[in-house]
Amino acid sequence: MGYYRFLNNDEVTASELSMSLARHCQTQVEGRHILAISDSSEINLQAHAGRCKPENLGSVGNNDGLGFWLHPTLAVDAESGFPFGLSAVQIWHREVERLDKTQRRYKQLPIEAKESYKWIKSAVSSQPHFESGGAVQVTYIGDREADIYEEWFDVPQLGAQLLVRVGQDRTLVDKSNKLSVEVAQQSVQGSYPVVVPEDKRLKRPAREAFMSVRYGRVRIQRPKRLSGEVYPASVTLCVVDAQEVSPPAGTEPLHWCLLTTHSVETLEQALQVLKWYQWRWRIEQLFAILKQTGLDIEATQLESAQAIQALCVLALSASVRVLQLVEGRDDATQPAAVVFPLDQQQCLVQLACTLQGRTRKQQNPHPPQTLAWAAWCIARLGGWTGYSSQRPPGIVTMLRGLQQFDSFFAGWSFNRDVYTQ
Repeated sequence: MGYYRFLNNDEVTASELSMSLARHCQTQVEGRHILAISDSSEINLQAHAGRCKPENLGSVGNNDGLGFWLHPTLAVDAESGFPFGLSAVQIWHREVERLDKTQRRYKQLPIEAKESYKWIKSAVSSQPHFESGGAVQVTYIGDREADIYEEWFDVPQLGAQLLVRVGQDRTLVDKSNKLSVEVAQQSVQGSYPVVVPEDKRLKRPAREAFMSVRYGRVRIQRPKRLSGEVYPASVTLCVVDAQEVSPPAGTEPLHWCLLTTHSVETLEQALQVLKWYQWRWRIEQLFAILKQTGLDIEATQLESAQAIQALCVLALSASVRVLQLVEGRDDATQPAAVVFPLDQQQCLVQLACTLQGRTRKQQNPHPPQTLAWAAWCIARLGGWTGYSSQRPPGIVTMLRGLQQFDSFFAGWSFNRDVYTQ
């Protein structure tokens, strides 16, 4: 009952909870180059349409479902890909009945009135936290949907860099060819291997792919719909293109064409940009934890959209912790404090001795108070045997372990408080 009352309290809002996450993220970024990775995901509540109150809910899916949308920004270390937290979370809903883009004259609307403004808003909301936290550099990363001309101008104005997968075949200044043709006509300047993981949904086995790399500098022409009083006639960007060479028969080749404000003059710089973009997978992992693979947020029994949205922000925070444990399970360079505050570390220290096995192979091999040490403990609580020969603990194991630990910590805290009064 207390749980429901908390989430339905008018003072417990998604925006306030999101700001709390951003302030925590701010404490983690000092001295780092941060990749700020954004993406959108729907929260589909159609299965609960008869029970949920309709306020602040709208169309999702192919406009045949009921729910709302999330657009979080995940702060990731540019060197290691380790996730530090969420610098912003946007939540909105679409009207169930609304005019189509033609009827709304969507292309003529200012960017601030479009849903695509979410990409720029992520940077506007996040940048003050990164600057206050002492980040030395910030690069905002988005998928094809983020390839909007306004962003190429607005985000650098904030003092940040931008890296986006090409979503539109742009017109170039002083070129007869469009962007795709211009890139394809450039000579290959290098190659590199990439491991393609197995995807059972697509019936795709794991393989090693070899990617040819092209890079160069291009001038993107301003779209005619935009005013020259607000936006420059062109923006100069670097393009990095990686395409799979000789893919298996019947397999669609991998192909990433990226635009960036970073300078790319060498193959080494091009490969660095490609590596940064590959860290975008982190936010897909975050959504997997939030939804069916982990917390199954869409199965909530709450009725109010306000309460469900607040719950989503709390669940995103928990999802980040799970992701940090999975990614940090072998990382002895990160302190346990990244995930666990001091009192939880004290509890974990007392639990740790009970999680050790009798044999050397079941001893925690990591230095105490490191993230790898803490992740080993949580995995053991989640049912992992501790043997290195076993498959490394993943999302489900870490989530189960965290839930077990939270129960232990609640009892430990109660016992501590009773005996210290």
